[in-house]
Amino acid sequence: MDTKIILSVIWGVVTLIFLYGDVIRICSGDFTRMTGTTNFGQSVWLGIAVLMLIPILMIFFTLVLPQPVSRWANIIAAGFFFVFNLVGLPSYPSLYDKFLLAVSMVFNLVTIRYAWNWSS
Repeated sequence: MDTKIILSVIWGVVTLIFLYGDVIRICSGDFTRMTGTTNFGQSVWLGIAVLMLIPILMIFFTLVLPQPVSRWANIIAAGFFFVFNLVGLPSYPSLYDKFLLAVSMVFNLVTIRYAWNWSS
């Protein structure tokens, strides 16, 4: 199978894992407990929106960017999300969150492996 298709599908899986975690967090009441009395401003919500848009856009960019650019975009984005989630992992109190983040981090490593070995 074509590497760009595999990478696009992986980004779709990562996006769904993030969304699934958000849905469970909202339904369980953990979102309210995690944010507490913190009132996020518009700039924080914009930052969250941009952050969560990256994996969604990677689905598209992986398919349309030239191979060398797509390869490095995948490595950089997956590496960023791996480190970001690794650093944030201890801040999540729920076991399901830690599990889903760990699964997404495995997919980040798989993305890096596929992109690293992707030859033109």
